[in-house]
Amino acid sequence: MTAGAPEEQSQEQRAFRHFLDWLDEGVDSGGQKYLEIHRRLAAYFDRKNCLSPDSLADEALSRVARRLEEEGAIHGMPPARYCYVIARFVFLEYHRQARPRQLDVSDLPDGSAQPGEDAATQALRQDCLERCLGKLDDNYRELILEYYRGECREKIERRRQLARQLGVTLNALSIRACRIRDRLEGCVRTCSGKQANEGFPGFSHY
Repeated sequence: MTAGAPEEQSQEQRAFRHFLDWLDEGVDSGGQKYLEIHRRLAAYFDRKNCLSPDSLADEALSRVARRLEEEGAIHGMPPARYCYVIARFVFLEYHRQARPRQLDVSDLPDGSAQPGEDAATQALRQDCLERCLGKLDDNYRELILEYYRGECREKIERRRQLARQLGVTLNALSIRACRIRDRLEGCVRTCSGKQANEGFPGFSHY
């Protein structure tokens, strides 16, 4: 522990206490107002089908708290409304980052057909996916397959369970999966281009 740690902790505590007082608007709720707003923001992100609604709610409230600490006061709208406004910005950032890339990795486990693909192209892509997955370290392969397994709510719950098993946050899990996904995308593009140039060798069984 560094010499400045107690002072820093005290500053954080004072900042958080200031944040709670601001949320309470003069009526001490014993932290209940904070919990209620957090619950509502998490529900908002959940309705938007975000993968980590609790973490996004944390991020939104952390941004508000930092702004309050920097400005000393926030005027112009009630605290709950201001928190919701910041939450909308957090969602927009999340949505931009979550835009699908050229390869839809949610199809990795079964190699499902992409729109407009003919049978030969689908066979090529599926073969390349299997080859690239086979090149991954066993732990990475299990992680990426489990990460994209299931549909909708089932997929979300699987990711929460996977994060708990690995002892990491959902955000950290998402970063790991994104890195593996990037490697797979590059591998599949290289493989597909090479196979196409060679005339689709090895596909006589389709």
